[in-house]
Amino acid sequence: MYRKKECVAMLLAGGQGSRLYVLTKNVAKPAVPFGGKYRIIDFPLSNCVNSGIDTVGVLTQYEPHVLNAYIGSGQTWDLDRLRGGVYVLPPYQKGKTSEWYKGTANAIYQNIAFIDEYDPEYVLILSGDHIYKMNYSKMLQQHKETGADATIAVIDVPLSEASRFGIMNCKPDGTVYEFEEKPKQPKSTLASMGIYIFSWKKLRQYLIDDENNTKSSNDFGKDIIPAMLANGEKLVSYRFAGYWKDVGTIESLWEANMDLLSPSSGLNLFDDSWKIYGRTTGSPPHFTAGTASVKHTLLSEGCEIAGDVSESVLFSDVKIAQGAKVEYSILMPGAVVEEGATVRYAIVAENAVIARDASVGGSPSDGDIDKWGVAVVAEGVRIGCGATLAAKEMADEDLPDVK
Repeated sequence: MYRKKECVAMLLAGGQGSRLYVLTKNVAKPAVPFGGKYRIIDFPLSNCVNSGIDTVGVLTQYEPHVLNAYIGSGQTWDLDRLRGGVYVLPPYQKGKTSEWYKGTANAIYQNIAFIDEYDPEYVLILSGDHIYKMNYSKMLQQHKETGADATIAVIDVPLSEASRFGIMNCKPDGTVYEFEEKPKQPKSTLASMGIYIFSWKKLRQYLIDDENNTKSSNDFGKDIIPAMLANGEKLVSYRFAGYWKDVGTIESLWEANMDLLSPSSGLNLFDDSWKIYGRTTGSPPHFTAGTASVKHTLLSEGCEIAGDVSESVLFSDVKIAQGAKVEYSILMPGAVVEEGATVRYAIVAENAVIARDASVGGSPSDGDIDKWGVAVVAEGVRIGCGATLAAKEMADEDLPDVK
């Protein structure tokens, strides 16, 4: 069957997400819940569909079972296609050898045969751990118009933060002449977003050459991009001006969820022109009792609220009892807060229980979240009656009742 596609997307979703600590103990980072009803991977998948890209390979590795089950046939994102669609691509044995994906470039190298099936002119490389809305078709159009071998999406960041990113130094016409990985003294503020479009024939050869280089770390930012620059290939930046956040840390994940409550953040989930699609739980409508007080909060289906909630994001089937108080927090599916318990500036993972009169989190001593930190309760953990989990602490196992 002839299955040629102009552009195939490859979504790197195998990261362990170690900086999310207990939240990624049992799930890959792209499968972490976000925004009341979504998972992080919903954003790049929805961007693909909205951009007219209907063939997506999702490269999984670390704790893939939740992600695999969540993606399923791809119907949620209209990616259950006879020709194209979404495919989960774990590492596999080839011949007598098998190995984990050694780096981002190696992950794509191991799936050359999959890409070749569609004989694409272009390949879009994406990360599965960013929150943003982007029309990839506009980036592809620029790639074609400029005759680039690679187009790299960049976002302007404050100079004070530029040393945290890979920085693209560009000529006035957007052509990249230098790439610096986390420079101490950045020459520009154009940070790579980890989103690339390559002309496939060109990239294919670079992947093969990179794999044959025993000194390579098999990474796009560290190896492929520098090699293309060194060989005089045409690399062009694509400037993105919308909302974008790498949610690879506890603080950034908390901040991105809180951004949903701010009309000025630029992250709007109610925009019908660019919908973000996610699987529904089938839970009943949410319910607020007469004793409840809910202010400036996102509520999902199945929530039962009898206590006080403000400035928070609640996922499906969350239960908050009468006399409980939740502020500036993220409660993931099935979390329970019992009578008299307090949750402030915290992330409570799926099916965790904050028992009667327990206290989780705290109040910031100043406005810098990185200094005071977010409290985190891992999936299924019970914080016992009267127990305390302070700000910046994490509970990966049950805390006993305080007698």
